[in-house]
Amino acid sequence: MTEKKIKSANEAAEKIIEWGEAHDMVTCFERAEKLKPCPIGASGACCKACHMGPCRLVGKNAEEAARGVCGATLATVAARNLLRMIAAGSAAHSDHARGMAYTLLAVANGEAKDFRITDVKKLYRVAGYLDIEFEGREVNDVARDVATRLIEDFGRQGTGHVNFLSRAPEKTQKRWEKWGIKPRGVDREIVEAMHRTCIGVDHDPDHILLHGLRTALTDGWGGSMISTDITDILFGTPAPVKAEASFGIFEENMVNLVVHGHEPLLAEMIVAAVSESGMVEYAKSKGAGGINLGGMCCTANEVLMRHGIPTAGGFTNQELGIMTGLVDAITVDVQCIMPAIVELSKKFHTKVITTSEKAMIPGAIHMEFDEERAMEMARDVVRLACDNFPNRTTGGSHITDKFPVIGGFSHEYIEYMQGGSWRASFRPLNDAIMAGRIRGVVGLAGCDNP
Repeated sequence: MTEKKIKSANEAAEKIIEWGEAHDMVTCFERAEKLKPCPIGASGACCKACHMGPCRLVGKNAEEAARGVCGATLATVAARNLLRMIAAGSAAHSDHARGMAYTLLAVANGEAKDFRITDVKKLYRVAGYLDIEFEGREVNDVARDVATRLIEDFGRQGTGHVNFLSRAPEKTQKRWEKWGIKPRGVDREIVEAMHRTCIGVDHDPDHILLHGLRTALTDGWGGSMISTDITDILFGTPAPVKAEASFGIFEENMVNLVVHGHEPLLAEMIVAAVSESGMVEYAKSKGAGGINLGGMCCTANEVLMRHGIPTAGGFTNQELGIMTGLVDAITVDVQCIMPAIVELSKKFHTKVITTSEKAMIPGAIHMEFDEERAMEMARDVVRLACDNFPNRTTGGSHITDKFPVIGGFSHEYIEYMQGGSWRASFRPLNDAIMAGRIRGVVGLAGCDNP
């Protein structure tokens, strides 16, 4: 008897996978088994930088002897490939941050009337990092200056560096200075990464990888930090909140709407819309008991840690969520969206809605997000989900498993936990680590994406 192969450590996910296999449905788990990674690409040994290739640098002595048509070594090719991956990831996070910065500017200018500055204290804290005066000034004036200063981080061409580098420990800043990897502007470093990895430019693997570090810093201390801070300013800095997780969050008698992706702007409006009495009554007019909102991937974390909205899981759960047969609509924007969900949704009644001008999927409904009519769009999405509720079939793997979670442990709240309102600090934790009472701190990425 063949031993059963476990594909997911999540028991609820495993149940849905088994149900799907019994009904001839293909998911990322099955595709991963069939599509084994290309051994040449997996080792970074494939170069596609020009049309003389692609060149495959393989063989027993590849590290010493293999060369591309132009003479590039395996080390050079592998370094180029890694740098291009870093540039792509940094571009994705930073482009998201750029959008958030322009939204903050629009709010400050009164152009995005459905949004407001929720956490003024966080705004002032960020203004302090940027040496922007905030005492005695109008909140929107401070927000305008903060947004403008952060937008400068993207297109800076001359002297200077990404603003938030100054928040790093002084010792770390000196190390960056020593190695010449302090990022100047987000766009500049990403463009230079693409230039260096073009045919005939940078051939020194160490030199290429140093720029990889500089490009990565534009993400961590530029794009990612900017988007985190602005999201807190607009929607509130998270604090601990109870929620639920897994596929059992979907309810059979409710309209189930899922927000999925990376950008919180529309999701925040949907959170507000599903609670409106008019929307609830509209759902009931379609035969549902009400509206149940759930999340998937990064957007799930955003609405969970601020509002306690339950999450169905991460990257590999998106197909499985649809396979419960209970999802009436799912909105997606950018990053971590599997195009396979559209084809899979055709086997059920689920509507897949793309919302970003940057990302479309053939076969999906496209409702492009406009921040100047954000709430109106959110209501349109909710109505679409409600309209689809009567089309729900009994098919699907209806999972009831769910478990409680507590989210919302932001940097600010962890500080508060250790010293209260007046003495908030990481000093107790640092002292405990230095004294050996705590061995260290582990950072875990929250999603099982690639």
